[in-house]
Amino acid sequence: MDPEVEEQVERLLSGQGSEVTGCDVGLEQSKPATLRKTVTYIVCAVIFNEKEEVLMVQEAKQDCYKQWYLPAGRVEVGESLEEALRREVKEEAGFDCEPITLLLIQEQGPQWIRFIFLANVTGGSLKGLPAADKESLQASWWDRQPVLPLRGRDILRLIDCGLKYRRDPCHPFTLPVDLSCRHVVQRLVLVFMGPEKQIWVLLIKAPVLHLPTAAAVKTHAVTWAANMVVQDAMPLAYRDHDVNTLGAFSLQHNGRQHGKTDGVCFNTLVALVPDHVRRNEDGEKVERVGAGRPPPVENPRYVWHRVQKPTLREKLLEKSKNTSILPIHSLY
Repeated sequence: MDPEVEEQVERLLSGQGSEVTGCDVGLEQSKPATLRKTVTYIVCAVIFNEKEEVLMVQEAKQDCYKQWYLPAGRVEVGESLEEALRREVKEEAGFDCEPITLLLIQEQGPQWIRFIFLANVTGGSLKGLPAADKESLQASWWDRQPVLPLRGRDILRLIDCGLKYRRDPCHPFTLPVDLSCRHVVQRLVLVFMGPEKQIWVLLIKAPVLHLPTAAAVKTHAVTWAANMVVQDAMPLAYRDHDVNTLGAFSLQHNGRQHGKTDGVCFNTLVALVPDHVRRNEDGEKVERVGAGRPPPVENPRYVWHRVQKPTLREKLLEKSKNTSILPIHSLY
């Protein structure tokens, strides 16, 4: 594999970013990311104290008045994701906080992406009822024993996710990389695993060899971008394979210039896996012959490259098997 591409893959694997210089697929179906118009980003904080109680806030909004939820809210124009998190926690709970890592990303396409952070309190004081305002009524530590009237049960999974990560971090600390992007895009380290630890990565040839980048489209989950790349590269093989986005090594966001840098780039690991159930034209199951090599590329823009460097091969195989990377849950 080209040494520069291998270097870029290694950089992404280590949680760093890489500038987005273009978009290879789906750009004509995608609009530039503009907060409040084409994209909505939510930040959510999972914060524990030394007793493993979780920080909760009581809602002031009319439609969920007096119900409880994690500190959360929309990213505002000109903010980075971390700045939005610190502001929401301060406004709703009274505390200063520092993000430790992203725990999970949930998305329903570019128009709704929620970034869930594990964070620590660094100062401030717990907001009490005398400080109630339009942001929240009060904040409290919850040991999850008494039943609280929750605004939504979706947060129980996020709290569990935070507890598990504290006890056994399943992916490296991952915080947004400050690199700008115009659209919501998925950059793919798309791998095919063969026998005897062989591994191939799909690349685009021009203008120089590079990892494919695809724009998210409004009608599908962000991770559908990976399916678009495989459809573009090998339309015939697409029918017989599953395209699995296993998670993100890192994500890039800047947000300083409204409408110009509101995008996000997800640097993802994607596995192309032969579908184990194959059917013939009559719909009958057909025995699949074990695929030792990746399916042939049908579009001359693309090429498979076999990973030569043993350390990179081992890292890719390990991350593919253990998915020790930031999970992305597509809620479509």
